[in-house]
Amino acid sequence: MKKLTILIIFVSLYTVTMAQEDRNFRIPLLGETAPSFTAETTNGTLNFPGDFGKKWKVLLSHPQDFTPVCSSEILELAQMQSEFDKLGAKVVVVSTDNIKSHKDWVNALEELKYKDREPVKIKFPLVDDYSKTVAKKYGMIHPNTNSTKDVRGAFIIDPNNVIQAVYFYPMNVGRSTSELLRALTALQTSSGNNHFATPADWKNGDDVLVTVPPKGAEDNTKPAPDGFYRVSWFMLFKEGSAQ
Repeated sequence: MKKLTILIIFVSLYTVTMAQEDRNFRIPLLGETAPSFTAETTNGTLNFPGDFGKKWKVLLSHPQDFTPVCSSEILELAQMQSEFDKLGAKVVVVSTDNIKSHKDWVNALEELKYKDREPVKIKFPLVDDYSKTVAKKYGMIHPNTNSTKDVRGAFIIDPNNVIQAVYFYPMNVGRSTSELLRALTALQTSSGNNHFATPADWKNGDDVLVTVPPKGAEDNTKPAPDGFYRVSWFMLFKEGSAQ
């Protein structure tokens, strides 16, 4: 009887622990505050997101160092570092590998001529998440895919540390760095301005959709004001940016 009681207690504790573990892997949703963490990186200790102040942040997870798809992603990010800088955004990469592996990988990548381009220095930090602390906070590990390695997650976080975009890709599909930049630019264009939104396939400089018509534009029987045009009564555009 005593053994049975101990077994029941053990099973109950195990169930509670597993339930808590599942909750730990919840993916933060749009509009939520980005979970904070402190970790060692290839650029030193990082307190995220606080160390970046009122900057936009792009937090990316990858499955494993020295793997081909991940290597291609890091090299593409490195080639476009200046584009993220122009947008005032900081890039952070995280995986469950340790800091030594990260540093060895960075050194190896910085010697490669990828796509016939000259080698490039990797300036953004790679986070040591061997403990899976960050992976749990951001729901980066999907157990049905792999119980120890991150899938390809991407979070775009605004200057107020609020999550504005979330992407997840399987391990065998590389992300589009151009799409990350496009989405970041679109978010910056429409951020804090409820009057405008960006249409499908929008690129920087394209016309924007009007969500709150300017004074005089509500009457669909009259011509659109200068600088605006209608595609239909439910689609009003402003020429150029949202400014």
